[in-house]
Amino acid sequence: MVTPVVFDIGKVLIDFDPVAAFAPELGGRDRADAFLARIDFARRNLRGDAGTPFATLAAELDDAADRALLARYPELFPRAIARSIEGSFALIERLRARGHPVHAITNFSAETWPTALRLHPRLGEVFDVTLVSGQLGIVKPDRRIFDRLTERTGARPEACLFIDDNAANVAGARAAGWQAHLFKGPARLERALVAEGLL
Repeated sequence: MVTPVVFDIGKVLIDFDPVAAFAPELGGRDRADAFLARIDFARRNLRGDAGTPFATLAAELDDAADRALLARYPELFPRAIARSIEGSFALIERLRARGHPVHAITNFSAETWPTALRLHPRLGEVFDVTLVSGQLGIVKPDRRIFDRLTERTGARPEACLFIDDNAANVAGARAAGWQAHLFKGPARLERALVAEGLL
């Protein structure tokens, strides 16, 4: 059976470490952690993933230094995604060799996505269809982004397997009628794919 397999990207195919983006500017990871907590980076970053420019997000901050630093995030972003997760890329190649369509749905800012493609060009090569939340204005776990993928590919939702490191996104895929796997490393994913008969 040919099963479309749909991958998340951040923390599944490439590491995502926003602390690394800011640590050199602030003198260490502890200070960078404090900065991210102070500005509620997780919430603001999700808004960036939905399409809000980081300059707009930065302008909302009261502290001038914090504003200036967050506005530089697209420039500093390469540090946050320096490492690829090679085991996951290897699994994609094996899935493709078995004839499975491989797609991606990623929560990613439209501003920083070109940087990811430049640093990790395989992201632009291994997928048949890639949906980027910042380009669509829809973020996981919104059902609409899963429906958009099935509309684009013609695949039946129940035939699709979604892989993501975020439990809420896995639940969102299941609510859309998909199969889903919570990613906890390439080795566990390989075992799950073998058990499903996909590898």
